[in-house]
Amino acid sequence: MPTSVPRWSDPVAFESDDADELPPEIVADLERANRADSDEPSLPLGRARRDIPDLATLMEVAVEAVGGVPREGQAQMAEAVEHTITTGEHLAVQAGTGTGKSLAYLVPAIRHAVADGTTVVVSTATIALQRQLVDRDLPRLSEALAETLGRKPTFAILKGRRNYLCLNRVHGNAPSEPDEDALFDAFAASALERQVQRVQEWSTETETGDRDELVPGVTDQAWRQLSVTAKECLGVHRCPVGTDCFAERARATAGRADIVVTNHALLAIDALDDRPVLPEHDVVLVDEAHDLVDRVTSAATGELTAKAVKLAARRCGRAIDEETADRLDEAAEGLGLVLEDSAPGRLEELPEALGGAVTVVRDSAWACISALGPERKEDVEGSTARKLAHALTEDVHDTAVRLLEAFDEAQQHDVVWVSNEPNRPKAVRVAPIGVGGLLRDRLFGQRTTVLTSATLSLGGSFDTLARQWGLPPQQQVESAAGMATAKEAPSDGGTLKWTGMDVGSPFEHERSGILYIGRHLPPPGRDGLPPQVLDEITELVQAAGGRTLGLFSSRRAAEQAGEELRKRLSTPVLCQGDDTTALLIKRFAEDPETSLFGTLSLWQGVDVPGDSLQLVIMDRIPFPRPDDPLASARQQRISEHGGNGFLTVAGTHAALLLAQGAGRLLRSPNDRGVIAVLDPRLATARYGGFLRASLPPFWTTHDPDVVRGALKRLTSG
Repeated sequence: MPTSVPRWSDPVAFESDDADELPPEIVADLERANRADSDEPSLPLGRARRDIPDLATLMEVAVEAVGGVPREGQAQMAEAVEHTITTGEHLAVQAGTGTGKSLAYLVPAIRHAVADGTTVVVSTATIALQRQLVDRDLPRLSEALAETLGRKPTFAILKGRRNYLCLNRVHGNAPSEPDEDALFDAFAASALERQVQRVQEWSTETETGDRDELVPGVTDQAWRQLSVTAKECLGVHRCPVGTDCFAERARATAGRADIVVTNHALLAIDALDDRPVLPEHDVVLVDEAHDLVDRVTSAATGELTAKAVKLAARRCGRAIDEETADRLDEAAEGLGLVLEDSAPGRLEELPEALGGAVTVVRDSAWACISALGPERKEDVEGSTARKLAHALTEDVHDTAVRLLEAFDEAQQHDVVWVSNEPNRPKAVRVAPIGVGGLLRDRLFGQRTTVLTSATLSLGGSFDTLARQWGLPPQQQVESAAGMATAKEAPSDGGTLKWTGMDVGSPFEHERSGILYIGRHLPPPGRDGLPPQVLDEITELVQAAGGRTLGLFSSRRAAEQAGEELRKRLSTPVLCQGDDTTALLIKRFAEDPETSLFGTLSLWQGVDVPGDSLQLVIMDRIPFPRPDDPLASARQQRISEHGGNGFLTVAGTHAALLLAQGAGRLLRSPNDRGVIAVLDPRLATARYGGFLRASLPPFWTTHDPDVVRGALKRLTSG
């Protein structure tokens, strides 16, 4: 049995798409496409290097096509992106709401892809932005630029294999895996069966097999019955329906596209894996870059649960001797008992009982892997069952090894904690303390990268996020006007070069919005919202006539405020959890008198221009919980090296969320309103200046009468 496995930073520790070749007909297409003259580089099918109009011409065509007007910030950003592509110097560009940043990076990206016959990857954090790019922005640009470019630019969306339907499983070539609870619950089993049947019926209609196109959706458990991870996939040549595989066809389409839209998690996997998931590319555009570190960290997090170990044992039981599989099942039982007795929270050292349970899981999983042996040529169902068993058991084994090694004094790259989240099995998790090193080496060190968001400059500098990304400090953010001068391209052996740039926003924040800080209110406590804060919220919402988005730091606070204000107000109050978030936002947008209260997903996920949203309330500065395992470990590491752990970690987290929350207010040029932060520390604490400098430049007041008067005038006007 090996004593170690690849660490989280090792490429093979991550899921990647299958490395097997594509179906023969696709291979033939790609081979024909890549044949080139003796001294010309290979170009994808249908593309050729060509001279095309300059960026200004293309931007003019694009802006006119989408019905927009020329914007200075958008033009400056587009020039900066083209400059970055030309020199290879990385760019972090903050573009406020209304700038039109998607167009500002897509047009130079398309120009580069068409001119050089290459692919540019665009990575986003949210499904909403992916859909906006693929369903709206890119189709319009493709049509608009086709005549000027001499051909229609192409684009594709690419996700991890688990997001696509597996036809091999749809055709019944793999054993079913009902949820353990459903085995003893006839109603649950019946509900799961109905969902699986609906997915099977949908499989005959869909052209993409993309889960996001199945509406309404199904549970994760149902989807898992008919999908596979990359490690579970048989591979194109061994799979009886490989030539029709949805995931492979998505990869093939992406390989021929000018622009490929993906997500941060798949971008991380591609950067870390020696077997590429994404098509070959030389430029990456990272939108919603404020979320990059969290998404990469999530992709690099391992989890061990008794339920996962039992499933691995059940899978192995179909392919190896019963005695060996039973050992793994017994190890799962032991892990479950120990986890039930384990207190949630970060582990500074590995408790003896938990360490023993994880060790037994590791050894039992390795015995199963050894019994499974190398891949064999056998019937399709047997081969699929063996592949499913091997993939999950290997994940269980590798995670167990990583957990045990995390407490080795020579390592200490990971943090370990016991989690106990609602509606999820109790688990022990392991995650990297930081991801800057791997981003520096495997993303910035290999490809030209543009990072953009409406919120990148924290405390007036990009350095806070740059350090998390693994980039060297720049101290200051450049104004957009200073971006015209060319700079020396970075050498292979030199320090990574990058520029931080803020192109501003077309909105006049000082005239359009008020930042109100409740300086007279009591500081937040642990016993819920104090009466003074509930009174303040009531008076503000009454003055606004509804039209309020309440952003709360916890579900408990949101529910407390919602319950209390429903008693006090004549206008409707919706609370997150009353319905799906999408439907709640829809109802909120349709009725100006309605207020919507909620937590984290609303801080970043609401786009409601117009009269329905004129007041954004934040109950407190959104610091991470003091017992958050990752945040506390990162703070400790920075403090041990002489830095300010609190400001660097907790302050950055709070600044990003405050900026994102404030960004919900002004979504169109005609929007007006108030950001109300009911936490006096924003005005009085030493770190308050850093947080305020991370917000848009709203006109600021501490006077509640001034704010209520402004809201009443806004409502009556």
